Amino acid sequence: MTIDKDDLLNSILESIGRIESIKLEDIPNIDLYMDQVTTFMDRKLKPTTRKPDEDKILTKTMINNYAKNDLLPPPVKKKYSKEHILMLIFIYYCKGMLSINDIQTLLNPLAERYFQKTSEPNLSSIYEEVFGMEEEQIAGLKKDIIEKFAMSKKTFTDVPEEDQEILQLFSFIFTLGYDVYVKKLLLEKLVDNFREVTQKQEPDTGKAMKEKPVKEKAVKDK
Repeated sequence: MTIDKDDLLNSILESIGRIESIKLEDIPNIDLYMDQVTTFMDRKLKPTTRKPDEDKILTKTMINNYAKNDLLPPPVKKKYSKEHILMLIFIYYCKGMLSINDIQTLLNPLAERYFQKTSEPNLSSIYEEVFGMEEEQIAGLKKDIIEKFAMSKKTFTDVPEEDQEILQLFSFIFTLGYDVYVKKLLLEKLVDNFREVTQKQEPDTGKAMKEKPVKEKAVKDK
């Protein structure tokens, strides 16, 4: 089967254009029970998954494990606030790229400093600021993909046509994969730096922020 390269590129760009983060105003301002939280997250994020009919966005086990391992503040009377949902969204986007310990490094300081804080900066304002860059990021990502796609079409030009089709697609996939690999290394370095910064003594309290080690198996998603 011959792959129409232009159709492939257009399909990729269209799928990227459909990616949307959860808008702050779409998150309920009332406290929710666990079933309501998982339903909300599924409804908002499943369309962006690889297999929407099969993939699990969030389960009760995940939520319980996140709370048990201090990734998520405990619920109040079995109910989860808007701030809980914001933390769950941060976890969702991080867990495909970072280890649980690294996610803890990033989110523990946010929970300690900004969870249920009314004045800004608080979790809502931080979320809005970070995800407000989404449109610009998507535009830059599309441009980068077009450039990498063009690069891949210049590879394996001297091989038979049936080999060229497979190898150019492999080249495109590997180029994107290498980009992810390099950025993951960069993320890990930045998390290490973030850890050093947040563990320094705070001048007003004289206390250093500490992390509770997390056992990776204990928070395995189910």
